[in-house]
Formats: sequence, C-alpha cells, structure tokens
Amino acid sequence: MNPFAIFAMQSQLASLAIETQIVMSLRILAMAGALPARPGENNRMVAEKGPAMVKAFSAGTQAMMLGKSPDQVMNASLAPLARKVRQNRKRLMK
Repeated sequence: MNPFAIFAMQSQLASLAIETQIVMSLRILAMAGALPARPGENNRMVAEKGPAMVKAFSAGTQAMMLGKSPDQVMNASLAPLARKVRQNRKRLMK
C-alpha cells in the first residue's frame, strides 16, 4: 500500500464525515421546524440505514474475496455509503 493510496482513503473518509455532518444538521433543523421537511423524512432516515450498511458490507466482502489490498477493501466499503450520503445531501438541500 503506497502513501498516495492512504492519502486518498483519508480524503474519502474526511469527505464522507463532512457530508454526513451536513445531512445530520439539515435533518435536525428540519425536525426543529427551522427548515421545511418532506413528509416521511424521519421514517426514510431510519429505513435507509440497514440497506446502506448491507451494501457497504457486501462491497467490502466482495473486495476481500477478490484479494484486494486493505485500502481497496476500505474504499469499496465506503463507496456505497458515500453515494447514499451525497444523494441525501443533494435532496435535503433543495
């Protein structure tokens, strides 16, 4: 594993953490009534957790079974979560 792969993984983790905080803040503001909330948003927030984690686990497991390096396994696991968080951020910011 080269240092550039580690840096890329750290950047991906930082991006995921920042976007997650944005989504959490938007949802909290919506729950508090400070932002308009779509009907069913609270249910959606809970319901999407399980499938997102299953996709992340499956992607990481598949990467491991294919003999990928640890950074590639981590990137494969993070990709589905990053996609879901990005989709949520875009939807909530409309």
